Amino acid sequence: MAETVEVLVPGGRATAGPPLGPALGPLGINVKAVVDDINKKTAEFNGMSVPVTVMVDDKKNVTLTVGIPPTTALVMKEAGVEKGSGTPNTQAVGNLPLEAVIRIAKMKMESMLSYDLKTAVKEVMGTCVSVGVTVEGKTAKQAIAAVNAGEWDELLA
Repeated sequence: MAETVEVLVPGGRATAGPPLGPALGPLGINVKAVVDDINKKTAEFNGMSVPVTVMVDDKKNVTLTVGIPPTTALVMKEAGVEKGSGTPNTQAVGNLPLEAVIRIAKMKMESMLSYDLKTAVKEVMGTCVSVGVTVEGKTAKQAIAAVNAGEWDELLA
C-alpha cells in the first residue's frame, strides 16, 4: 500500500526534523536522501514555503512532487518585502512592475481558477491588495481597473 506525505517545507532548507522526519521515518526509507532531493528541487524557492508531496510505494520507491509556493510568498519575494503591510489599504510596503505580476500569474496558472492570462493577472493583483503591494505605482485596485479598461492588453495577449 502506498503512503503519501504532504508538507510545507522551506525552499532549499528542508531538514530531517519535523515535519518530514517523523512522517517519513516509519516508512523505512532513507530520509536523508529524500531531504537532499527535496532541497535540490526547491532551491530556486529559497526562503519561501514550498508544498511538497512525497509518495512511497510498496517497494520503497519514492516519488517527489514539488508544488509552487503560495501567491503571497511569490508577490512578497518579487516586491522584496519580508512581510505584508499591517494596514494594506493605507500603507504600501512595495511595488511590482506589471512584468513581475505576469510572471507570477504564469507560474500559478495551473492552480488558479482563471482560464486566461488576463484574469490570472487580476487574481495576482487581488493578492497584492491584501499584502499591501502596489502595481506599476498604482494601488492594486486601480491596477485591476486598468486591466479591465484594457490599458495593458498588448502585454496580456
